[in-house]
Amino acid sequence: MTVHDLIGIGLGPFNLGLAALADPLPDVDAVFLEGRDEVSWHPGMMLPEATLQVPFLADLVTMADPTSRWSFLAFLKETGRLYPFYVRESFYPLRSEYDDYLRWVAERLPSVRLGQQVTGVERGDDGVYTATTTAGDTWHARRLVLGVGTRPSLPDSVRAAGGPAVHTADYLPARERLQRCRTITVVGSGQSAAEVYHDLLAASPEHGYDLVWLTRSPRFFPMEYTKLTLELTSPEYSTYFQGLPDATRARLLREQRSLYKGISGELVDAISDLHYRLRVQGHGPRTTLVTNTSLTGATWDGRAYDLVLHHDETGEDFALRTDGLVLGTGYRAELPAFLDGVCDRLRLDGEGRPCADASYAVDVTGREVFVQNAEEHTHGFVAPDLGMGAHRSATILNAVTGREAYPVEKRVATQTFGVPEHLRTHRTAHPQEVSA
Repeated sequence: MTVHDLIGIGLGPFNLGLAALADPLPDVDAVFLEGRDEVSWHPGMMLPEATLQVPFLADLVTMADPTSRWSFLAFLKETGRLYPFYVRESFYPLRSEYDDYLRWVAERLPSVRLGQQVTGVERGDDGVYTATTTAGDTWHARRLVLGVGTRPSLPDSVRAAGGPAVHTADYLPARERLQRCRTITVVGSGQSAAEVYHDLLAASPEHGYDLVWLTRSPRFFPMEYTKLTLELTSPEYSTYFQGLPDATRARLLREQRSLYKGISGELVDAISDLHYRLRVQGHGPRTTLVTNTSLTGATWDGRAYDLVLHHDETGEDFALRTDGLVLGTGYRAELPAFLDGVCDRLRLDGEGRPCADASYAVDVTGREVFVQNAEEHTHGFVAPDLGMGAHRSATILNAVTGREAYPVEKRVATQTFGVPEHLRTHRTAHPQEVSA
């Protein structure tokens, strides 16, 4: 029986980055299991002009090892696209070429095993974890790294109603069917919802449907992307966030939505410009945009949805009938069922979420089971950010090897989060003392 140092389960960008960074390490014997037969990244949102919202440096490895053979620039060089990318003069790769890059890495890494859908995990008395797959194989390791990603989240009322509602994650396969509808409603105000709305709006003159865009947000807000705000994606802010009380962390995640759940400013402007062009060309546009609106109920009668809506500022309830429904309602992390056999060894909070420590370990020993992108509630909104993926992978590999396999930055921000240490020793004068 071969016992590996670690098994990575799931092969999205984060575990694929871990595989790439583990590849040159002589003291890490790893295998990475993926249930699909091919690596693909958000195939349902692979719109031709869509770009990443982070620069190319946020690839699988560069922020941990700029010399890695698995970098995005190495991919461009090998595929003959480095010079065209340079001439293009944009730091933001097309989403489709980032998808090509992920596949390029996965096809060349010897540690990757495709078609290995994990169905169960057990831990023996000897401390070895055994993963069983649908292919009938068993894999053994001393540690697990869970990178199964997040799942599309649908409102309870829509899920209960049934019908052909589609999450933005599955938009492209449903686009032709949607364009045959008389009315299409898009719910949500993040980047995915905005991309779907823009795509449907551009095609509306040809197909003649009415288009509605609803959001709970008070406006269709752009993602905040100023430099000092970007420092909230730094390692030290994540460390600061981890030390805050649970209630404070939850409040901050709600308040920080514009930092990671907004729309790129370029797309906001493109939507406005498209409205203007369609109006000038006599095409309407036949569209309604409504903010401050919550979806409180839904029924499907076999032909269309009847949506029950509530305007959060005016307090009014109203209704909308639509035969096409696209939900940009985000994603949620959840423990996969294959972990049932080892759940007693995981540290979970009151909501059943894994409690990740500073090294992203979630087991009772703090050395055996690690997570990728399942720690937003403990580490902050940076958890799904591609730009911090290499940092997290480096941290995990340092914990696995017990050495500094990759140097990890601890302070990169200009600002200080929390009370600066050099000010803690100074007693603050009471206002009465100052006035005296």
